[in-house]
Amino acid sequence: MSHEKLHRLSARYETYQGNVSTGYLNAAHVFRREAVSSFEAAIYNPFICLILQGRKEIHIGQKSVSLVPGDAFLVSHDLPVTAKILEASPETPYRALVFSLDLGILRSLYEQVGEVISEEATATVSTTALSTTAADPTYIAPMIRYLELMDSPLDAQVLGPAIVREIHFRLLMSPIGGMLRNLLSVDSHASRIAKAIIRIRNKFHEPLVVAELAKIASMSPSSFHEHFKSVTGTTPLQYQKDLRMIEAREILMRGACSVSTAGFEVGYESPTHFSRDYSRKFGCSPKHHLAQTKSPP
Repeated sequence: MSHEKLHRLSARYETYQGNVSTGYLNAAHVFRREAVSSFEAAIYNPFICLILQGRKEIHIGQKSVSLVPGDAFLVSHDLPVTAKILEASPETPYRALVFSLDLGILRSLYEQVGEVISEEATATVSTTALSTTAADPTYIAPMIRYLELMDSPLDAQVLGPAIVREIHFRLLMSPIGGMLRNLLSVDSHASRIAKAIIRIRNKFHEPLVVAELAKIASMSPSSFHEHFKSVTGTTPLQYQKDLRMIEAREILMRGACSVSTAGFEVGYESPTHFSRDYSRKFGCSPKHHLAQTKSPP
């Protein structure tokens, strides 16, 4: 019943979220698609997503995850992924509710329940930065209360932040929050890898030096490589390459420059090498995507 109520509220929230004058409920977003899709590349920032209708498939590295209504997936680190919608139509669209995670809120919670979190982190830790499970009523209930605030902007302004904090707490203490608990442990592998990820994202257009990243993570190069792949599902080099491809696609789809210029902007010195990696990632050449921007409407 709670899942059905969340679905009904989310359908109404689709209209609400476009109303900037009452946008106090900015932690939530409803994602809707009315048609199936091919694989699309994206960068997932930390969030919790509940599948309400339709089906979706996500790939990170060699791992594949299929999601159906009632499932939830949580992302604890910035992750380049490929995903596609498997089931959607105008009559029965794919719909998912996404709640952004605020690491500042999570850290403040750690100050209150750090000892319990440390014990839980040791007992139940997800193996990767993307965790999946059946959605739990413990965090569905506050999500429902959060969406219900859309009928009262004043209540949303006053009560919304407290409910957002509760959602973070429920996720942190739930089975799906294992990697979040580990991430908050200062000396954990998840926390160290997060520091390296920030460096890669900020410098993705520069040559990648694993020894420097390992130093940032306070690990040996071999240990860093092992733990990076354990958390993200991919190698540091492939992670950087995925970031470059996603940014290059954004550049090309804007139609603002040539293929070779897009490659140079994301860090490639060879246009041939760039085109080969791009075609391998997206299944078509960068010229194909560039041509789409120049086609008549």
